[in-house]
Amino acid sequence: MHERCPACGLKFEREQGYFLGAMYISYGLALITIVFLSCGLWLGVGLSMEKAVIAAVLIFIPLSPPVAYFARVLWLHLDWAIDPERD
Repeated sequence: MHERCPACGLKFEREQGYFLGAMYISYGLALITIVFLSCGLWLGVGLSMEKAVIAAVLIFIPLSPPVAYFARVLWLHLDWAIDPERD
């Protein structure tokens, strides 16, 4: 990851452990996605709840890197809106 945005110069990591908040966002997004996938498989396909949850987790595994990157973007925007950087 770049230290600063090449377009606007925004410093991405303000301090050590800056993206810890993004981990919470990523966890929430993953949980919501897996719940919706498992409910869809349970109601739509007719799988048992246990099989639907396992299938939803397996379907979600390839989606985890994009969700993590999206969570970092959300965290950056949230942090910038609350506390803009002043150099």
